[in-house]
Amino acid sequence: MGGVRRLSAPAGAPGRLVSELRPAPVAEDISAQVAELIAAVRRDGDAAVVEQARQFDNAEFTASRIRVSPEVIAREAECLDRPLAAAILAAADQVRSVAEAGRPQTRDVELEAGQRVQLRQVPVGAAGCYVPGGRAAYPSSLIMAAVPAMVAGVGRIAVASPAGDDGLPARAILGAAGILGIEEVYGLGGVAAVAALAIGTESVEPVNVITGPGNSWVQEAKRQLVGEIGIDGIAGPSEVVVIADESADPRVVAYDLLAQAEHGPDSPAILASADVAVLEAVAAELAAGPRADGPISLVACANMDDAVGLAEAFAPEHLQLNTEEADTLSERITTAGAVFIGPGGGTAFGDYVAGSNHILPTGGAARFASAVGPATYLRRMSVVDMSPQAITQLTPHLAALAQAEGFPLHRASAEIRQERET
Repeated sequence: MGGVRRLSAPAGAPGRLVSELRPAPVAEDISAQVAELIAAVRRDGDAAVVEQARQFDNAEFTASRIRVSPEVIAREAECLDRPLAAAILAAADQVRSVAEAGRPQTRDVELEAGQRVQLRQVPVGAAGCYVPGGRAAYPSSLIMAAVPAMVAGVGRIAVASPAGDDGLPARAILGAAGILGIEEVYGLGGVAAVAALAIGTESVEPVNVITGPGNSWVQEAKRQLVGEIGIDGIAGPSEVVVIADESADPRVVAYDLLAQAEHGPDSPAILASADVAVLEAVAAELAAGPRADGPISLVACANMDDAVGLAEAFAPEHLQLNTEEADTLSERITTAGAVFIGPGGGTAFGDYVAGSNHILPTGGAARFASAVGPATYLRRMSVVDMSPQAITQLTPHLAALAQAEGFPLHRASAEIRQERET
């Protein structure tokens, strides 16, 4: 629920507060229901997809609506509001530039023993981009999912987004797809979309990786299908931690918190500060401003080290450093999906036009996961070239290991080659 609360982090152990700052887990166990919906798609294909679309999205949905024609996509791109079309292009350009800079490169490694190992970066054959519907249309999520796939060199990109009252995904989604040059769009949402992309149906060719945000049903479907397909991660509610000192503008900080809380009633927005005056000033701005949709927490910390410690323990999706020494402070951060520094560093820029990706790890997953990027759609494949020198030098070591592990034929396979070289 929305609202503002005041908390104090335990001095020297701010991480103890993390569990209280996170939203309570969803009480409803939907795993069995999701499993049934996936099994239906696996068994009945298009018929199950249509039935689920009628149940959850559009009562008049038909099989002919599953895939949107390229002509409709092109028409919606042409009819898109010009400022929105320009914004989609601008955002895509920023995301593409950053993605290109971060694309892993194929490398050749020459080893001292004489062998060569190429670390080849190979794109997956097909990527599925899930774009949520429901509360609103999210063309920005399409940009964030699809553009890195394009930079990675994925040959086929399929988009799925729920059908609205007219039996089609939102016009902004279709228009964005057209602007990006994507012609494969399905009017499917929820579990049906994820299952169809992962398993395939008569109308949907399966993909190799599925990315994109979505509700708990979408995330549970991704969780159950991982292994059959690759995924970007299991996303929870969006979140931000702001660390601020006396240099921060209280009104700016307040609106950054409100903007994050705008994501929904379970999206935590947290301010951590060692300056009581900052906390009071931000509280006053929040009291005078719009009502928060999600929970806002104002956390008093004993010092800046504790504020950083709280952020590191929380491992937020977004971290804002609204401090005088933000650049230096950012060097201490190791667990965040994206970090925004200085007075201009608002998370909203990252959501749309900064060029960083907004499909980020949540719920503490920033401890081990990363934003969607070209690497999400690439596989690292080793190509090994064993020279005669390497065979001669390394076979004794292979033989010792194979003998220890009980694989004599592994040893023989190497020693045969060694004999040939001597």
